[in-house]
Amino acid sequence: KDRIGLFGGTFDPVHFGHLRAAEEIRETLDLSRVWFVPSAIPPHKDKEITPSIHRLKMLEIAVEPNPFFGINTYEIEKKTTSYTIETLRHLTSTHPDAEFFFIVGSELFSRIETWKDYNELFTLSNFAVIGRPGQDDGFPSLPLALKKDFSYHNNEGNVISYINSHSKIIAFTRFQGLEISSTEIRTYVNEGASVRYLVPDGVAGYIAAHKLYDTEAAL
Repeated sequence: KDRIGLFGGTFDPVHFGHLRAAEEIRETLDLSRVWFVPSAIPPHKDKEITPSIHRLKMLEIAVEPNPFFGINTYEIEKKTTSYTIETLRHLTSTHPDAEFFFIVGSELFSRIETWKDYNELFTLSNFAVIGRPGQDDGFPSLPLALKKDFSYHNNEGNVISYINSHSKIIAFTRFQGLEISSTEIRTYVNEGASVRYLVPDGVAGYIAAHKLYDTEAAL
């Protein structure tokens, strides 16, 4: 079975923090590849986001050099609110032979009971939970809402995992990563500061060419 990581997000813009996180998870969990899944309208964010055509183009530029990275455009093409459950239902039906690992940050995961149909998520996919870079306060614990369904599975240094009756795993991973945020990058661009070494050169060029994140250009 292909082990495929699913990395959702707005990627507004994609940066080296995202790319490094995907690469670390790929190695740690021995994934065949990682698909970036840009969202059209994320349910947990209420701010304006850049049109998906630009976010997708930047992702394409960013992942192109890595043969293990790909992009799945299901959420963007759907154009409605991006609920993880709908994406997983779609991908598991279109790729029945794949073993999916949904990659999610520990903060978002701690509120899993607020996700749409959250119990069904763990019948469809494994979950890889990553902490914030630079925060090593041990592994996060299982959210209360999941404790009755999961039991301890394994502890291998950088990964502690739990398993349920569907043989789906939640893997909490220690994560080195890079502490970069898309919000910071948008601010830098808006202030005319350099974003070199925060995003791939091609992405920086695309941002400049299309005057993204430049509020004056938008006036």
